[in-house]
Amino acid sequence: MSTAGVGPLTDDGRELLAAADRLSDLHPGYRFEIIGGVVTVAPLRDGPHANALTTVMIALFEAGLGDEETEVLQGIGLWLPGGPEDYAIPDLALVDADFDDHLIEYNCYDPAVFRLVLEVTSSNYNLDLRHKVAAYAEAKIPVYVILDRKHDRVHVLTEPLGSSYDRHEVYAPGQQAPLPASIGAEVSLDVAELIQAGRAKPRTPDA
Repeated sequence: MSTAGVGPLTDDGRELLAAADRLSDLHPGYRFEIIGGVVTVAPLRDGPHANALTTVMIALFEAGLGDEETEVLQGIGLWLPGGPEDYAIPDLALVDADFDDHLIEYNCYDPAVFRLVLEVTSSNYNLDLRHKVAAYAEAKIPVYVILDRKHDRVHVLTEPLGSSYDRHEVYAPGQQAPLPASIGAEVSLDVAELIQAGRAKPRTPDA
C-alpha cells in the first residue's frame, strides 16, 4: 500500500517505535511503518484495494501455494535491515510455513522467510515504486510485486542487489505477469484482471 512520510520523529529507533505505536492508537485502521528511519502512514484500504489482494491470493492458492511449505498472508510485519528499528507491513506476502519460528520483535519476522511481497498502490504511489524498492532489496526479498493502480501496470522486481533489483519487468493490461518459479510454483498474474479488480467504479452524483 502506498505510504506518506510522517517524518523522522527522533534519532532514537526505540522512540520511533513508541511514536508509531502512539500514532496507531490515535488513528485506528491506518498502517504505520518505519522505513529509512522515517515513520510513514498508509491510508485506510478502499474496497477495490482489498479486491485486488483477493484476486492475487486466489491465483497463488490455485497454483498450490499456501500449502504445507508456504503461507499466503496479509499485513504481516517484516523486519528491515535499513535502520535499527525499521519495519514494513506489506499488503500481501508469501512466506515459509515455519515463519512463526522466525519472529524478531514488534510482531515482525525475519526477511529470510519471505519469498514474495506485494503492494497495491494508493494515493502516494511513489513510495511503493521508490522507497520500498530500496527497503525490500536491502532486505533481500526475492520477489517484489507492485500493482500500480495509477498507471494500470504490474511491476515484478527480482534479483535484489544492494538497494535495488537487478531485474524490473513492467506489464500492461492484455499481458500475463509471470512470477519466478523460485516462489514455489508456476504463477502468472493476469494484468487486466488485477487492474479491473483494483479499479474503483465511477460514482454518479446523487439525483
